[in-house]
Amino acid sequence: MKNVIVFGASTNPERYAYKASVEFKAKGYNVFPVGRKRGLIQDMEILEEPPMDLHIDVVSIYLGKDNQQPYYDYLLKIKPDHVIFNPGTENPELEQMLTEKGIRNEEACSLVLMRIGEL
Repeated sequence: MKNVIVFGASTNPERYAYKASVEFKAKGYNVFPVGRKRGLIQDMEILEEPPMDLHIDVVSIYLGKDNQQPYYDYLLKIKPDHVIFNPGTENPELEQMLTEKGIRNEEACSLVLMRIGEL
């Protein structure tokens, strides 16, 4: 199974991070939702800190640019296979840092990528 982190997780079912977490799970991913507040997305616990000891295949970002900076070092350290900047989360600074480290990244919608079979 592939591992995915969803940054910006929320217990609100109307939020796209919630919807993406549910969709990733339905596609067979091990989902690690990370958010500011603990809670549940269906049966998935929202973590306040991302996991450190796992290979991460996909990182799906639902945080605005200003809220991403605390995770820069983490992302560069864990070297995920793929980082997705969902609409409204574009961050040229982080995108360049990831590219320089050879980490695939793109501005796209995780939900669309899953639905068209790209994830």
